[in-house]
Amino acid sequence: MPIPKSLQNFLEKNKIKFKEINHKTVYTAFDKATTLRLKPQNVTKTIIVSLDGKDHALAIIPANKNLDKKKLLKIINAGRKKQSQKLFKKIDFAKEVWMKNNLKSIKVGSTPPFGLLYKLPTFIDNALAKQTKLIVGAGNYETSLEISPSALLKSDSTIIKGSFSQNKK
Repeated sequence: MPIPKSLQNFLEKNKIKFKEINHKTVYTAFDKATTLRLKPQNVTKTIIVSLDGKDHALAIIPANKNLDKKKLLKIINAGRKKQSQKLFKKIDFAKEVWMKNNLKSIKVGSTPPFGLLYKLPTFIDNALAKQTKLIVGAGNYETSLEISPSALLKSDSTIIKGSFSQNKK
């Protein structure tokens, strides 16, 4: 399946170097790592969270980890506190309905890690920033992109790094 036009345009406009990878249909980042015979710490999960049920943010973590919502909320609120903004009280995973309505041309669960594309604040786990290459979602279940962490960080100067993943239990 081809990369969605909106993503293709975003990559070209921001001069992001990438390699397109086609693979069998997979629905999880961990399955993608297994299918491509890669270390799960090089494959990303892009998670959209809901903040107080109305605002949203994008979090990027390795496939072999789970999101620690409390840690992420703490990082988000630290930034808001510096800007004298109201702090969020609740964090949860975004509803599928919201994603279908707001992430046009993207299959749920295959969100690319470019928050700027969706006008969402973006947070990347420190574990990913240390890798030499990342395999990220490309908007569908059969295509991924290989990019460098530096290319991802250059694509959006507002991406915030932090430690908010935890080992799977």
